[in-house]
Amino acid sequence: MASPVSEQRPTRLDQTPAWTFPVVALVCFAGTIGMLRAGDSDFWSEGAGTVALGVVLAAIASLPIAYVRRWPLGVFVLTTVAQSTLQLVGTPNGPPLGPTVAVFFVALLSDGSRERTRLSLGVIAAMLLLHAGANGVGENHFPGAELLFGGLLWGVAWLAGDRARLRGERIAALEERALRAEREAERERNLAAAEERTRIARDLHDSAGHAINVILVHAGAGRMQADRDPERVREAFGTIEEVARETVGEIDQMVGALREGDDGVEPPPGLAALETLAARHRAAGTEVTIERRGTQRALPAAVERGAFRIAQEALTNAARHGAGPIRLELAYEPRELVLTVTNPVAGDGGRRLEGGHGLVGMRERALQLGGELELEPGANAFRIRARLPLSEEDS
Repeated sequence: MASPVSEQRPTRLDQTPAWTFPVVALVCFAGTIGMLRAGDSDFWSEGAGTVALGVVLAAIASLPIAYVRRWPLGVFVLTTVAQSTLQLVGTPNGPPLGPTVAVFFVALLSDGSRERTRLSLGVIAAMLLLHAGANGVGENHFPGAELLFGGLLWGVAWLAGDRARLRGERIAALEERALRAEREAERERNLAAAEERTRIARDLHDSAGHAINVILVHAGAGRMQADRDPERVREAFGTIEEVARETVGEIDQMVGALREGDDGVEPPPGLAALETLAARHRAAGTEVTIERRGTQRALPAAVERGAFRIAQEALTNAARHGAGPIRLELAYEPRELVLTVTNPVAGDGGRRLEGGHGLVGMRERALQLGGELELEPGANAFRIRARLPLSEEDS
């Protein structure tokens, strides 16, 4: 009998209730007994021992079907040997139910490999010869009809099991493909959500950091000028109010997008707003110079937004840690936009500029656009250079 490990195959029958196979086995046993009763009537008058032997052989030829899921080929061999022996003891009137059902399951539970199919068909052919030979010996004639009928019957059972196996494999493959597609879609949704949260976090950091820095600078300037220049104080407070109102609005949009789970954040302004950005720093007492080189032209919206956010964060860092005027340069190259921010530093200002979330966010923005961010810390100056590529259509 074959090993359960070697014959067990993962199929859709794993979802079949456990009582199914014992029920099929009992039906085969009842059918075999019925055909035995409908056969040679002299069998039942040959004595209790012979009748008991026939019933035992009928049981062995059918009841092992209850274990066919674990040992399909072994169960087929056992039931066929018992059925063939029963042909010598009695004369059942009808086809061998147990072996025929076993043939169906041998094909159904096969792994479809060429070696396994050859082995199964070879065993089935040998058992067919054994069963037909037992019929010939029992009825004392050449079993030509039995061979033809048995071959046809078991051939149909094999084809039915094989077609059922292929259909089950197709259904299982479709289910696996659908499950894989669902997992891929879920992973894509999670990645998209993570990217959106990261983008919103960068925008929140840039917007809030810039606003807080401007507010701090103007508040400090207003405090120092409170007695000497009331008009300057009012301008500082006006700038603080304007920046705070804009920042609160942006934060409300970002928080709303996080709560609703959609992209409800309006895009930040583009490079045209750099002058407004620089004017706020100038109003706080920081000298900011903007220079443009090359032929100015319309840029993709993503590049416009990314460049503005990088410039905003670079100016914020320079105003917070720098020690002098800031120079912002925009170079419109044929294949890229180069944004450079340079400011003098004192002491360990350059080292402070190299750390923090701001530079991480700027580098992520540049990488998202296919570009790069370069840091050039020096003894007396700190330079940030972002290279953002442009397509040929933008040139």
